[in-house]
Amino acid sequence: MKLSLPDSDKTALLDQLGVANRHFQQTYPGDKPDRQPVHTVYGGANLFKADTCKRMGDIALNNLQTYAPNFVELARVLQLKNHEHLPTLSTDIADLTARLDAMTPAERKQEPAWLAYSVYNKIVQKLQREPVEDFRVDFEDGFGNRPDAEEDETAVRAAQEVAKGMAQGTLSPFIGIRIKPFTEDMKARGVRTLDIFLTTLLGETGGKLPDNFVVMLPKVTIPEQMTTMVRLFELLERANSLQAGTLMMETMVEATQIIMDEEGRNPLMRIIRASEGRCIAAHFGTYDYTASCGITAKYQTMAHPVCDFAHHMTKVALGGTGIFLSDGATNVMPIGPHRGDNLSYAQLRENQESVHNAWRQAYHHTTHSLINGMYQGWDLNPAQLPMRYAATYNFFLSSYDDAVHRLKTFVERAAISTLTGDIFDDAATGQGLLNFFLKALNCGAISEEEIEATGLTREEINTRSFFRILEGRRKQTVA
Repeated sequence: MKLSLPDSDKTALLDQLGVANRHFQQTYPGDKPDRQPVHTVYGGANLFKADTCKRMGDIALNNLQTYAPNFVELARVLQLKNHEHLPTLSTDIADLTARLDAMTPAERKQEPAWLAYSVYNKIVQKLQREPVEDFRVDFEDGFGNRPDAEEDETAVRAAQEVAKGMAQGTLSPFIGIRIKPFTEDMKARGVRTLDIFLTTLLGETGGKLPDNFVVMLPKVTIPEQMTTMVRLFELLERANSLQAGTLMMETMVEATQIIMDEEGRNPLMRIIRASEGRCIAAHFGTYDYTASCGITAKYQTMAHPVCDFAHHMTKVALGGTGIFLSDGATNVMPIGPHRGDNLSYAQLRENQESVHNAWRQAYHHTTHSLINGMYQGWDLNPAQLPMRYAATYNFFLSSYDDAVHRLKTFVERAAISTLTGDIFDDAATGQGLLNFFLKALNCGAISEEEIEATGLTREEINTRSFFRILEGRRKQTVA
């Protein structure tokens, strides 16, 4: 076979391309397999206690069982699949529930009521076991602007409560603090609060931070604000004998200027780069962003088209970088207007209608976020937690069979193709498919056993890396 080019020329050419390819792969490594919480609860720092998350779970569970005492009621409110075929009489609902309770998971899945039954029971179990996945002790909007002495004292108390929660094991799996923004008028207050909080916390714990601790910097508009945070982290780490790189941060997308700068460019990648690898997530601020777009308060909701535009711009700018993205919050609280023990039938009915309407709005907002690839959002009140999990579990469970087929087919095809070629491209695509199951597993929607239906072993699943899975299978095949 004749060739026009000598090997030395081709090697030099492809080596040059290899440098560019590797740089691209470093910039866009793909989705991270790490656990991403399905939500972040933002709560005022002045209200935070060591057992806040447990108390929120109790309130959330009571809210669910008060306004949807069984899975049929919830299915009807949210119009879950096959809700129209479910019984209406309480005796029939009890009989159906008892029959489903007695079935094996495989038997239950053949029943029309399976999805609604599973979603409801998984919500209850989640609220009992791990009601809050991520909590942000908030010194910004959830706390407001207060005298310096009051914020100083609150920072000390909040740090002491976090330390107490660490000792008692009552903190959420992910936790952090939101400080004031690094705008010109607030920068000094933000630095001071973080310094007081961390100094107190580390003093109380003997130099230890909670697992998955992060600092949220809001209202970022320019890269220099991120750079300042990095330099501040370096100073705090040295002053407190923390290993370099320990402190991590998040940013917020809540101003039009972070979507498009004065030169008509999207600055998000530059802002993330300015964090020098310390920024792990970008959270959307629904109400500040819609306000910055001139939307009046009545129409400032997650469903407004300007929010979708911001989401898509953010995903395009940061897609493949491994930065976690979070949607914003629903500001309609599922709490009845009437309080007290001696309410009339009409008042009880009005409470129920009010809560159910708020449930539907929150459920649809979260579902919309999930469909658009935003797997995390904000919650502001414990009564919102049931709908966070209702939407999340319905999303994963209703997509499960199709996802199993896609990943199983891809694994089989990729295992063959890796025998003859590079496995990186297959791994990058496969990781996205695998991450669906990892996200579902992390939040309690499915079990490891249910992932095994894809043809992956538990050992392979636990690697959380499609690249390693393919690499391992290729070695086995070659051997």
